[in-house]
Amino acid sequence: MKRLLLNGFICVLIGYFIGRFIFTNKFVFFEKNEDDIYFFLQEGEYYDNSFLENNFNGIKVKDNKADKDKIYVYVGITRDLEVAERLINIYENNNIKISIKKKVVLNEEFKNNVEQFDLLINSSNDKDEIIKIEEVVMANYEEIIKCDDNHF
Repeated sequence: MKRLLLNGFICVLIGYFIGRFIFTNKFVFFEKNEDDIYFFLQEGEYYDNSFLENNFNGIKVKDNKADKDKIYVYVGITRDLEVAERLINIYENNNIKISIKKKVVLNEEFKNNVEQFDLLINSSNDKDEIIKIEEVVMANYEEIIKCDDNHF
C-alpha cells in the first residue's frame, strides 16, 4: 500500500513539473510564423518609474524573461514595416529616438485590429492623425493583452 501511494505521489509530482514547464515555455512548442510578427517601436529602457512619470509617451512593459528591473516603453505597434518607418520618421522629427523590436503576439483579435489601423495610417498624411491612430493601437494592445496572456 505504501509503495502504491509513493508511486502515485511521484507521478503527480512529475506531472506537475512537466505541466509547469509546458505552460511557462509554451512558445517552445508553437511554430512561429510570419503572421504573428509585430514591429514594436521602442522609445527606451528605464530602471526608474519616477523618470517615466514626467516623460511618459507610450505603454510600459516589464519583460519577465529579461532583466526584471527594466521597464520598456513602446510608442507604437504595427505589422507593416512601411508604417513603422513612417512612425520612426515622425518621432525622430520630434527628437525622439526610436528602435524597432520584432515580437510575436498570438491573438487573432489584436491582429485584425492592427491590420485595420495600419490601413488607416497608410491612407493618412497628417502626422497628428497618425500619432492619434497609433495611440489607439497602444490602448487596444493594453486592453486585449491584459485580458489575454498569450503575448510575447
